Amino acid sequence: MFDIFFNAAAGLIAFFYGLIPDYSFAIAMVAVAVMLLITPLTLKSTKGMLEMQRLQPEMKRLQQQFKGERQKLNEAMMKLYQEHKVNPLASCLPLLAQMPVFIIMFKAIRGLTSRPTPDSPFVPQHLDQTSAIYRSLVGKTEMLSFGIDLAKTPVRAMQDDFASGLIYAFLVVVLAGLYLVQQRMIASRTVSPTMSASQAKLMQYMPVAFAVFQIWLPTALIVYYMMQAIIRIVQQQYITQRFYKKDGSLGKQAQAASATAREMKNSATEDKKQKSKKEINTSEPQTFISKRVTPPKNSSAAPARLRPRPPGKNRSSFVQKKNKPNK
Repeated sequence: MFDIFFNAAAGLIAFFYGLIPDYSFAIAMVAVAVMLLITPLTLKSTKGMLEMQRLQPEMKRLQQQFKGERQKLNEAMMKLYQEHKVNPLASCLPLLAQMPVFIIMFKAIRGLTSRPTPDSPFVPQHLDQTSAIYRSLVGKTEMLSFGIDLAKTPVRAMQDDFASGLIYAFLVVVLAGLYLVQQRMIASRTVSPTMSASQAKLMQYMPVAFAVFQIWLPTALIVYYMMQAIIRIVQQQYITQRFYKKDGSLGKQAQAASATAREMKNSATEDKKQKSKKEINTSEPQTFISKRVTPPKNSSAAPARLRPRPPGKNRSSFVQKKNKPNK
C-alpha cells in the first residue's frame, strides 16, 4: 500500500545518482529536495506558534476568570481565537505532516542496502532494476563513498577496525553538534511561560540524544540527517530575520507576551503561597472539653451511695430496724 511512496523516494535518489554517480551526493541532494518541500510547512508552523504565544496573556486571564468552569473557558477561548483570527492547530498540523516524510525517507534509504543477512550481498528495494544505482549496488557488500561504507553502522565499523571506525563516530559527533546549534538557535528566542528551566534544558539536549542513537543505523542515514540539519540551521536563521529582527515584529510581540504570561504565572503562584501561609497563621487551635465530671475533693455533697455508713451499725441491725412494724 505504501510502496508507491517508498518507490518514489528511492526513484528520487536514483535520479540524482544518475546525474553524479556518488551515493553521498545523491542522498544529500534528496535531503535538500525534501527540506525545500517542507519549508513552507515549517514557516507556517512557526507563524502559528508565534500567534498563539502572542495571545498567552489573554489566555492566562481567561483561565483565572473562568477557573473551574471548563465549558465557559472553552467558549471564551474560541471567541478569542476568532477575534484574532488564530487557528490553535496551525502550529501542530504542519509538524505532523512532516512525520510521514521522515518515515518514507528512512525506509527508502535503508532499502538501498537491504540484504538477507548482515554479511550477504545487497538486494536493493524500491529501486528500478534498470537504474544505474541499482546496478551499482546489487550483489555488492559495500556502499563506498569517499572511502566510507555508507551501508555500515558506526558500531559495526568500530568493531571491525577501531582506528578506521573513528571516522564513522566522528560523523555522529558532527551530527550531534549540528543538532545542538539548531536547538540553541530556537531556545535563544523562545520564552515559554509553562516550561521550567530543567524542561527547557531537556528539550535542548533531546536532539543530541537522537544523534547518538544513529550509531546503530547505516551511515547513509547519518549523511541524510547531517544535510537536513545544515538546511534547518539556515531555515532558523531565515526565521530569525523574518519574524524577530524588526521591532514590533510578530516574534518580538510573541516574546513580550510570553514574558508577561510567565510573570502572571509566577505572581499567581506567589499569591497562592502567601494565602496558604496566612491561613495557617490565623487558624486557631481547637480546644477539647472533657465530658467526664469529677466530683470535688472533700465535698459533703457526695452521692448517697458513696457516703460512709454510721459507725457502730452493721447491715443486719439496719435491716431489722427497717422491717420493725410501727405501733
